[in-house]
Amino acid sequence: MPVHQPVMPVEALAALDAGKGALFVDATLGLGGHTELILQASPLNRVIGFDRDAEAIELAKERLAEFGERFDAVHCDYRQIKTVLQERKVESVAGILADFGVSSFQFDTPERGFSFRFDAESPLDMRMDRSQQTTAADLVNELSESEIADVIYEFGEERAARRIARLIVAERAKAAINTTAQLANLVIRAVHQTGHWRIHPATKTFQALRIAVNRELDGLDKFVADAIDMLTPTGRLAIITFHSLEDRIIKQAFRFQSGHCVCPPSQPVCQCGTAKRVTVLTRKAIQPTAAEIAVNPRARSAKLRACQKL
Repeated sequence: MPVHQPVMPVEALAALDAGKGALFVDATLGLGGHTELILQASPLNRVIGFDRDAEAIELAKERLAEFGERFDAVHCDYRQIKTVLQERKVESVAGILADFGVSSFQFDTPERGFSFRFDAESPLDMRMDRSQQTTAADLVNELSESEIADVIYEFGEERAARRIARLIVAERAKAAINTTAQLANLVIRAVHQTGHWRIHPATKTFQALRIAVNRELDGLDKFVADAIDMLTPTGRLAIITFHSLEDRIIKQAFRFQSGHCVCPPSQPVCQCGTAKRVTVLTRKAIQPTAAEIAVNPRARSAKLRACQKL
């Protein structure tokens, strides 16, 4: 079983009020780290875990076998939460957790193609759900130069996006770009950085392609609305994000669901249709402690926001 450290474990359990003995949903199960903590928090707790990654689900089932029927896993996208719960005749749950980070299992498996840390033959894949068709290699080899630049700039906030896209298109004309090493080396050349770096020059480009492949920013506001629909009164929704683009969407969605107008300031009359459905529990996002980051460096960019249904 791969080692997995759930991010902000104490803070996540507190945000969910997980000690009360109830039914919870872990919308992004991964290897089951957070679910294990929820199940341990009360002998009456039950968890339904969702994940897009069938391999991760199997590993989580092994990890959580001791909890028997208190745990159930579903292979699906977290954005299907309302449909899946209704299909299973679940009317409401006490808490929902979503951790939008890529699991350590995915990052540390070379053939999944999420990282440039491995050997030169690692495929440029990045699919969280390997049953879907489109891979990162498909995007790199098939999108136009302007489309590649837009993806890298919008999702990676990479200032050298146009230079990187230009070199990608030039190089793929000679041979397809199919490995993580090929792409990482192209980015290094495009941004003219050689030697040792605190952060690898290809980090933002890889993040951007991963987000695009898995549509990570699509429908997050709807997910928040649907999750709130499925909460009992006083039920809680806790979401952990790992980059500013996700956090901004979640912050705005929580604001909207708490009854605050999200219309542009220039618009004289509110047309967003907001209604107060929740109380936001985190005025500012909760971040991991220095002690946690020292033990688990991947937690450093995590932010947790939570709300409670009225």
